[in-house]
This record gives sequence, C-alpha cells and structure tokens, in this order.
Amino acid sequence: MRTVLFVCTGNTCRSPMAEAIARSQIQRGKVVGITDSIFVASAGTSASDGSHISPEAFDSLKRMGLSHDGRSKRLTAEMIRRADLVLGMTSSHVNGARSLVHGERDHLAKIVPLDPEGDVEDPIGMGPAEYDRLGEQLVGLIPARLSGMLKP
Repeated sequence: MRTVLFVCTGNTCRSPMAEAIARSQIQRGKVVGITDSIFVASAGTSASDGSHISPEAFDSLKRMGLSHDGRSKRLTAEMIRRADLVLGMTSSHVNGARSLVHGERDHLAKIVPLDPEGDVEDPIGMGPAEYDRLGEQLVGLIPARLSGMLKP
C-alpha cells in the first residue's frame, strides 16, 4: 500500500482538510490512474500532538459532506521515510520536511509542494468563506497532483 502525507504548520486546518478530501476522492475513483490502495495521512511541521482540527475546518468539511476524526501530529523524519509522496502546503513546509531528512536523497525527492504554482494559503482566522474556498482549491488540486505523482 502506498502512502501520501499532507503537511502544513499546525495540522489543524489545511493538511487535515487535504487528507479528508484526498481520501474521499480516491475512494470515489476521482483520481485518474490510481487503482491500488492508498493510505492518506497528514502532519504539521509545528503541530502539537493530539489537537482536534479547527472548528472552521470541521464545519467546511461537513458542508462538503466529509469528515475528519484524526488528531494533529508533529511531522517526523520517520513519517517522511514511510511515505511515498509528501505534499507540503507551502514552500516553507516543503523545506521544513526536507530538513528532517537532509542528505537522504531517496526521501528528499518525494517531498514536493501540493500546488506547483504557489503556496496554499492558511485560512486561519479568516472565517467560513475562506475555509470553503480552501476546500474548493484542494478539490481542484488533489486529483491531478496525485495522478501525476503516483503513477504506477
């Protein structure tokens, strides 16, 4: 089974939303070329272990008909080593993840931005509309990125 790991800062908004959206899209066959089982997870470069996702992220996922019942986890080098693909929300997250496996070429190559065109901005403190916008952005980004990066 292959593993995809989404990374943000606190693992309470962007990456858990991406995790829930990716899991749903994979299960519903929305990711072209993915025919095998994919384990989807998320973590944060500065996360406190065990926090719930933000209420705004929870509500936005609920409006999308999705849920997330995980708790926040701090990103570790071992998580990166076990993943087949690590998708950072920003260049800072990509750099932070790469610093954990510095010098490990095989692992550095699999750490890339979720959006190759730029950062996925943090909606924290911006209200429900921004969380919904983030959800729409992730729905648009995730299938193509996974299809392109997880070729058999």
